[in-house]
Amino acid sequence: MTRVLRAGPPPATARLTAILVHGRGASASDIMTVAPAIGADDIAFLAPEAPDHTWYPYSFLVPMERNEPFLTASLATLGRLVDDLKREGLDGSRIALAGFSQGACLSLEFAARHASKYAAVIAFSGGLIGPPGTARDYRGTFESTPMFIGCSDVDPHIPVERVRESTSVLRRMGAHVDERIYPGMGHVISDDELHAAAALLRPAADRLRRD
Repeated sequence: MTRVLRAGPPPATARLTAILVHGRGASASDIMTVAPAIGADDIAFLAPEAPDHTWYPYSFLVPMERNEPFLTASLATLGRLVDDLKREGLDGSRIALAGFSQGACLSLEFAARHASKYAAVIAFSGGLIGPPGTARDYRGTFESTPMFIGCSDVDPHIPVERVRESTSVLRRMGAHVDERIYPGMGHVISDDELHAAAALLRPAADRLRRD
């Protein structure tokens, strides 16, 4: 059974629920530390923890079959969380996905395979999964879901070309993607990225007043 950390109000009474997905070698506790920076008192946070702290064993750029059956199982973990939230009465517009590194890749891939309206999708240093040349024949539309993808231009794990490809695919599927490439940044989450994520999770009326 997947361990899930929880913070904030119960999802049924929260304005929205954000599913936070940690990176390779990290934990649910690690990714939950970003909640105060990107959240608010009316947001529920759920952070699942991968078995042995890894969602899949190899790079997200290798042939997908090399990461099986772990990739499928990890995507199913996110699917169960989303399904549980929907059974509690939340529709997609009250569910956000956010992740860092391997967790960002998993979040983007899950969203692309289950395209619909979400509150937001946030990827700190990530891209869609699969080797170069992977067919991106996902079905569905994001119905103007706001998304953020931030990454360094010299990230040792995430090629900038994959970030740009992912942005293009997601925009084609109807997402509004804020892509930010940071020159010379390390494999970290920057303050600017946290501010951008927090802005996406503000109430829609508040975003209109501030933007």
